Amino acid sequence: MTSDRVIHFLRHTEAEHNVNWDGSIPDPPLTPLGKQQAEDLNESTSDNIQATADLLVTSPFTRTLQTTLIGLPKLKSRLEAAGQKLIVLSRLQAKGALPCDIGKSREVLERTEEFEGIDFSPLEDDWNVKVGDFAPENIVARAKWVRKWLRARPEREIIVVSHANILRAITNTDQSDHWGRGKIRSFTFVEDDDEDAVLKRIT
Repeated sequence: MTSDRVIHFLRHTEAEHNVNWDGSIPDPPLTPLGKQQAEDLNESTSDNIQATADLLVTSPFTRTLQTTLIGLPKLKSRLEAAGQKLIVLSRLQAKGALPCDIGKSREVLERTEEFEGIDFSPLEDDWNVKVGDFAPENIVARAKWVRKWLRARPEREIIVVSHANILRAITNTDQSDHWGRGKIRSFTFVEDDDEDAVLKRIT
């Protein structure tokens, strides 16, 4: 049976390591341009997906959290008013093991004033250690886990904020494909019960 749910995958906007590629910057924040891109995203989505989506999920990195807070504030507020908190999902983290792709510990995130009110309790103690499920070589298995997790959710329209490499893996898009910063691609599941939870692009 085919699925009627829609998943909108959003890549974060420009972060400091993107300007002149520098993987040595630890968990980089958005640049001023990245914040403007997120504000533009808010304007372009306020009356459509922010008004209709019923779940918001993000990677725990600074750049994805900032993109979520600046770019999707109306959705976040609407869902929270209905009792549905923003979900921070460790398996949406970036693929690499350079400093730019290693997030802050749960304790540090919980103490960050900018992220006050976000529930980081689901994060594992070692979520930012690149071993096991989070090792770069295990990205395909991690992507499959995310697809199956999304398909098991009861919500029908979900927005996922993450990183280009893991988004390409989740959507089975060639790794050479350029997924623009701040760009959304929408997918649905081919079937409701196939083993790999395969997605197909709809926009």
